[in-house]
Amino acid sequence: MDRGTERDAPPSRGAGSGTADGPAGAGRVPLAVVVVDRDGLVSHWSSGARRLFGVPKDEAIGQAAIDLLPVSGALPEADEDLPYEDGAAWNGIGPELGTSLDGGLGYPAAGRARLTVPGRSGTGVPPAPGRERDRVDVLWWAYPLVGPGRERLLVLAADAQALHRDGTPVERIAPGFALHTDFPGFEELARRLPDILPSMSVGESARIVAQVLELGYPILEFTQNDRVPVTPDWGVARRVERRARRERAARAAAEGRPVPQDPGDEGEDLEHAAVRERLEFLNEVSGRIGTSLDLSRTVVEVSRAVVPRFTDVAGTYLREQVVAGEGFPEGVPDTTTVWHRVAVEHTDEPGRWDDVVPVGEAMPFPAHTPFFQCMTTGEPVLVPRISEQMGHAIASQFEKRDIRPLITGRSMLVVPLKARNVVLGFMILLRHPERAEFNDMDRVTGAELAARAGLVLDNARMYTYQESVAETLQDSMLPRIPPRTAGCDIATRYLPGTLLGRVGGDWFDSVKLPGARTALVVGDVMGHGLNSAAMMGQLRTAVQTMAALDLPPAQLLRNLDDLAQRLGDTYLATCLYAVYDPIAGELLLANAGHIPPVLVRAADGRSELLDLPTGAPIGVGGVPFEAVRVRVEPGDRLVMCTDGLVEVRGEDIGVGLATLCESAAHPAASMDDACDTIIRSLGARGGRKDDVALLMARLGGIAPDDVAEWTFPLDAVQVGRARAVVRERLHAWGLSELAHPAELMVSELVTNAVRHSRARPVALRLVRGDTLLCEVDDDDHELPTLLSAGPGDESGRGLRVVSTLARAWGTSRTGGGKSVWFELTLPRR
Repeated sequence: MDRGTERDAPPSRGAGSGTADGPAGAGRVPLAVVVVDRDGLVSHWSSGARRLFGVPKDEAIGQAAIDLLPVSGALPEADEDLPYEDGAAWNGIGPELGTSLDGGLGYPAAGRARLTVPGRSGTGVPPAPGRERDRVDVLWWAYPLVGPGRERLLVLAADAQALHRDGTPVERIAPGFALHTDFPGFEELARRLPDILPSMSVGESARIVAQVLELGYPILEFTQNDRVPVTPDWGVARRVERRARRERAARAAAEGRPVPQDPGDEGEDLEHAAVRERLEFLNEVSGRIGTSLDLSRTVVEVSRAVVPRFTDVAGTYLREQVVAGEGFPEGVPDTTTVWHRVAVEHTDEPGRWDDVVPVGEAMPFPAHTPFFQCMTTGEPVLVPRISEQMGHAIASQFEKRDIRPLITGRSMLVVPLKARNVVLGFMILLRHPERAEFNDMDRVTGAELAARAGLVLDNARMYTYQESVAETLQDSMLPRIPPRTAGCDIATRYLPGTLLGRVGGDWFDSVKLPGARTALVVGDVMGHGLNSAAMMGQLRTAVQTMAALDLPPAQLLRNLDDLAQRLGDTYLATCLYAVYDPIAGELLLANAGHIPPVLVRAADGRSELLDLPTGAPIGVGGVPFEAVRVRVEPGDRLVMCTDGLVEVRGEDIGVGLATLCESAAHPAASMDDACDTIIRSLGARGGRKDDVALLMARLGGIAPDDVAEWTFPLDAVQVGRARAVVRERLHAWGLSELAHPAELMVSELVTNAVRHSRARPVALRLVRGDTLLCEVDDDDHELPTLLSAGPGDESGRGLRVVSTLARAWGTSRTGGGKSVWFELTLPRR
């Protein structure tokens, strides 16, 4: 195929020539490429056309195609040098080429014709004016082009004599129709056609490629190794018959006899109409399917596209993994492969198929069925009529349901839904007994339809799979925050960004701290995608770790900034870190470039943006962070979010912050309702593309009556006193059931504290909240560890007792030493 350059093409090789680029018997025929516009004028004239027809490109462009390719006569009835299989013979009718060039044919056509053209030299240079003109024997193919562009017809032509230039007869010529999904040169054609048509834009060339391939790429096999284009098989074999009819009509007219009305003319018109109808149908289907990347919607579109125009019943089956949005192993399906019936569309009375073949049913298919043959070969299977025997074999797959009345006597076509040489599923198409049976042309149409549908379904499957992976990844990185901690109720929301950015860098978190305190975190890694999500996961883990060490907010952000710089300077992040102390009734907050939080006062319902030092984003480095202490009352609400909630392109962020304050103050029956109100209010403005993280905390506080504190001198006798005050307080709180285990664990912890403290008295605190919390503080900075104590060991038993009896326990460093704590579950009332 020539590349549209002005270089001389390599000489044509006959079928018997052995070459360096093919074994003996391989041959190639250079093609002339001509494109005709809507006005019948040549818009492209390749160098192959210049060599074949002897007209320079600058003279051809803009000329009428019918004038440049004049048909000078028909060829002999048959050409002994061009043998055919099945008795077929070429008889390319010249007028049909003229009709194609003149716009009279709306379907692919091909043939052989003799044209009178300017004399040609062996070098491909046009002869001097006045030179005798040559008669060229050409093979030609014409493809109609549709669409918004001006190009209307693509004409390919080749020198017929090139097939046997060296005198060696061609072995055979086999007209056939190869679907573009199976044609070996498909990718090469798609890649090279823009080079063949260099005067066109990439978009125009791509459109022509797509349309030629949509028709199915025809082939002419003239050796066992190489292929060149030829017409689809639905018209070639009948050209001799059509020419004969025309010659009989011409003789009758010349002799003055009535022109016989040959029924073959009507058949020819019907044939052309059928071809046009099928092409229109395929184009219509292509426009109706693939409007969405939603797999279930795509399945419905594919089923409805073929009923009732092409078939009366369409059942679609997909592999189990395709339905689940998962990958599946490579290889041919077998009898263990499970197929899900995902759609059934029909023209029968409503409900007739629902009970027998319900949508959603999954089943394998045995090897003797046409369905198994289709799924394993990847080729359509045509059953002109389903016999009673076959109907019984098919019905055996449906336990306790008799499907035979629905299928027996109908014509069936099973087509594979393939993409990238993988069978994703198949469609079972059935026609009513009174309707025409499926034929070979329907098989070709159905296969082309299935090829397009398979590609659309595969795109939807891959999108569903990638979306599932993204959601799984994002969900795994978001914490499972309990709705209530000590003195604090929490509600969260996460909204992904655009469909192309399901994974992002926004996150929220809640960390339980010593002293019944809670750390609240919201952060945002700049950017989208997996890299941002990975960075977010690292920062979130680091925040959790440092929060568990009870680092002050400003120090935590300082350490996080240092970590981000060690990880690399590619990403920046903002972070807002707050610690709520329900006993003291205060918030301690530090900010690293994040938008400020909103505090809603319970007393009057007023909301305000907290005025915090902004700080620099995490990753900038070298910038100090400051903490701010804010007094809060029970019932106040703290709202923290990322900028994706308040920021809209083209709008001042202050507008979004004002809307956030207003919506946060709106009364709500629950925390979840309050979050939904905020999302609705800010989402109604539209234009959001970033992901959103929202955390709301209702600061309930802990009443003074639910807290008891004591201090004990560093004396071993104080251990008994500690047990006594704990027992007395638990009885006063109505928690007598917890007195014995609490006494035992307090005894162990106070004993260790008295033993290891240096100067400061031991502090003991009980807090009654959702659980019973007990804390023992001393001035020793060394954290105790859980040891394995043997029968004769005198130490290591205390923490083992605590670990066994407590609901939870832990240790942490404080400013003056350490704290050891445990929790007990409150009895149900």
